[in-house]
Amino acid sequence: MIESTVEAGLRVVTLDRPARRNALTPAALADLLAAVETATEPVVYLAGAGEAFCAGADLDVVDSLDGDSAAAFARRGQRVAGALASYDGVVVAGIDGPARGGGVELALACDLRVGTPAATFAESGVTHGLFGAWGGTARLPRIVGEGVAMELSLSGRVLDADEAHRVGLLSRVVDDPRAIAASVLDSDTRALRTIKRRLRDTAPVAEQTEREAEAFADLVEHRQ
Repeated sequence: MIESTVEAGLRVVTLDRPARRNALTPAALADLLAAVETATEPVVYLAGAGEAFCAGADLDVVDSLDGDSAAAFARRGQRVAGALASYDGVVVAGIDGPARGGGVELALACDLRVGTPAATFAESGVTHGLFGAWGGTARLPRIVGEGVAMELSLSGRVLDADEAHRVGLLSRVVDDPRAIAASVLDSDTRALRTIKRRLRDTAPVAEQTEREAEAFADLVEHRQ
């Protein structure tokens, strides 16, 4: 269900269950986590096979869970999203077609979300009596703002690519998202990693700016 290959220096991780719109089971989440944790390339490109990016959690699995196993399933998804967010390099989500529920949450954990005009998004958990528990309630407000996050999560409505771009769910809308991921490879690897760490730093501003100065000095030294 998860394919991981290296093509021209780019790590390509594909959710490969097109018959179920790449819905994720516990086994698929474990395989996805392993693919991310074992990758060493400076750029990872995450995509879905077929006509969807990811439908999120497999609802057949969700329907079979009890309280304890549901919590474990949520934590497994959170670990995958956390691995994407903390990857020591740049992670680009290439979204061609629907991203729903957990698929949105995986995309939110990536550094860049690049979609085709066919990309659509919905936090559809509410329509199933659920919500996004793979880090969605934490990351979505940070990316689109609390008001937009509340409206999207409470309504479950579908956003097309243009609206997703306007609210910040998509970084860019292009015909070939993978080309954007490949273009990032042209940048200095050390600079990419440093920029990601700095932008994701949540320490107080005074601490962030001190680390910023130290990181800049380190990059300058390595250029000499």
